[in-house]
This record gives sequence, structure tokens and C-alpha cells, in this order.
Amino acid sequence: MSIQRRILVLLVLLAFLSSCEALTAGNTPPLPPRPLPSTLPIATTTALPAAPPHPSEVISKTDAFLNQMLKAGLFSGSILIARNGEILVSKGYGMADREKQIPNTPQTKFRIGSVTKQFTAMAILILQAQGKLTVQDRICVYLTDCPPTWQSITIHQLLTHTSGIPNITDFPDIQTIKKQPASPTQIIAQFKDKPLDFKPGEKWSYSNSGYIVLGFIIEQVTGGSYEAFLQQHIFVPLKLFDTGYDLSNAQLAKGYADAVSEADTPDRSDPHAAGALYSTVEDLYRWDQTLYTEALVAPDLRTKMFTPFAAIPESFASINEITGFGYGYGWLIGRLFNRQVFFHAGSIEGFRASLYRFPADRVTVIVLSNQGRTDTDAISRQLAGIVFGEP
Repeated sequence: MSIQRRILVLLVLLAFLSSCEALTAGNTPPLPPRPLPSTLPIATTTALPAAPPHPSEVISKTDAFLNQMLKAGLFSGSILIARNGEILVSKGYGMADREKQIPNTPQTKFRIGSVTKQFTAMAILILQAQGKLTVQDRICVYLTDCPPTWQSITIHQLLTHTSGIPNITDFPDIQTIKKQPASPTQIIAQFKDKPLDFKPGEKWSYSNSGYIVLGFIIEQVTGGSYEAFLQQHIFVPLKLFDTGYDLSNAQLAKGYADAVSEADTPDRSDPHAAGALYSTVEDLYRWDQTLYTEALVAPDLRTKMFTPFAAIPESFASINEITGFGYGYGWLIGRLFNRQVFFHAGSIEGFRASLYRFPADRVTVIVLSNQGRTDTDAISRQLAGIVFGEP
């Protein structure tokens, strides 16, 4: 059939259908409009997740960002980024000692402040695995002259910052306290008789005091020092030879308040189990990798570290990108870039530290700084964004 005849046939059919529609319209009431479905069909085609950035891209973007921070006087320290068991970046920036012109390297030792708390928590879990205590024990079992207000407080509540014991670093005279050498018993005496901030277990409030008490309990149970227990049961077994209890700064990076001046140096006995450790990015990565294994404790105990037992008000921290705050044992838990993240930061005169773990992606970001005003949390989040290809 020719094209012209096909067109003619189509025209005739259209005319016939139009006349039928006109007749039908005149005799039958119009049908009501067809209702829209309550739920629209979901497209069956889903976009594949974007491939993670190539290691070379992570390296170049990380280096550009940190050199910019270094040039602006906002960073001095060492960082490590790993993904799926592979170290992508491990590098130092700036000076460990400006006067002697000693550069920071991946082996430079930094004070890590409250990142210490996760080691204290692990020590408690090791003691539970050994049958020497349980996290549900009342702390007064291990303390002489335990105040009446502490009678119901448990080890679990110390670990999760829900004990109500006031935070010693918030005391008005803390600068004087920090300059005096003191034993754990003497430090505890500074806050033992103060009223609780709230009923134990009622809510969450960060307390360095609670972790100092945990260190004292470790010493009471083991009959040795906090430092010795960590050395024997964590540092030596994991070959963390550049991690330890900071009694001397002879082999550490020098701490600076900012890009110009040195930081004041408090007495190193005071932070104790709340913040007295030092480490390197390489040792902290070994520690991170161990937390995927049963090298120290069984999975049921290890999982407790990363269980958000206590809900945290998001106003607690200026970490706007992270949501769903909770606290486990020595770790904060939240979501960043729509991924679960375990993290903790540390701050102590002249030093800042952050350790971020994204367990589902096996991504680790470690930032240690010997510049007290450096925001290692913000840097860690920026570096994590580079790893995940986030804007």
C-alpha cells in the first residue's frame, strides 16, 4: 500500500471514531475522572552507588587541603587515612619542635587527651572478661570512704557519663588543680564530696571525673598502676610501642597554643585515665584495626563499646554534620554522610586529637595535632568527605 493510501485510510478511521464519540457523548453521562493511585509506582531502575574516589584523588585532595590549613596557621600535626585495610595517606605537617626545626611525621608522638577514654573502657572490659568485675558493679565496692550520694552509681554509669558526678575540668579552680602533682586518690578528693549534678542514670553529662574514678578502680582491682595494666594487656600485645602514659614530654612533640606561642604544661598526673595517654597516628591505626577482631575481648563485650547506651543532646557539640548522638563505652556514636560513625576527640594543653571510624566502609581517619586551637574534629570530617567523595 502506498504512503498516500495509508494516510487516506487513517483519516477515514479518525473521522469515524470522532462521530462515534459524538453519538456516545450525547446519550451517556460522562464517566467521573479516574482517581489517582494513593501511592505512585516506584521506578524499578535504581542508580548504582558512585565508586569511591581513587586513592590518588584522595591523596592529592588531602595534601592540598592540609597544606592550605598549614599555610593559614590552622594545623600542625600528623594524619592517617585508611580504607578497607589499606593506608591511603600517612603524613606529617608542620613542626613537632619549631625551635629545633623537627618536622611532624607519622611516628611523632602526641598527647591524645580524651581519646584515652576508649583505652580505659577496654581495660574495664578486659577485667570483666577475666571475671574480676562487671560493669553493673556498684563503684563503692572498690572505694573506701565512698560518699552516700555515690552508693547507687555503677561502673556502667561511669563509662557512659551518666553517673551525675560533676566534671572536674569545669571547676573554677581547675587551672590551679592541674598544676599540682596528685595521685588518683587526691584527685578524687577534689570532687568526692560535691553534690551530684543529677540522679545516677537519669541523663547524660560528660565527666572527666568519672573516668578518673574508673582508673582508680582498675588500680584497686589489679593491685598495680593504671599505666602498668594498659602496658601489659593492651599496648604490648598489640605492639603499640609508641603509645603510653605521659609522665614526661621528652620524646613527644612540643605542644603549642596556636601558630605562635607555646602552650602551658599542666602536671601530667592529673588527667590519669581520663586523658593522660600519648600515641601516634600509626599506633592508633593498629588499635583501630584490632577493634574489628577478638584479640582483646570477645565480640559481645567489644560491641558494648559501640552501643549508644546514653542519648546525647546534639547541642553538646558543635558537630553540625553529625546526627543521632549516643555514647557507648569511651566512644561517641552518630551518623555522618549517611553512614554510621564511631568517634572521639581529645583536647589537652597544646594538643588536639580525633579518631573517626566508619565500620561499614572500613574507613578510618586519624588526626593528631600539637597546636591547641586546631579543630581536629572539623579536619577529620573534611578528610572523611574526601574519602567518600562528598562535596
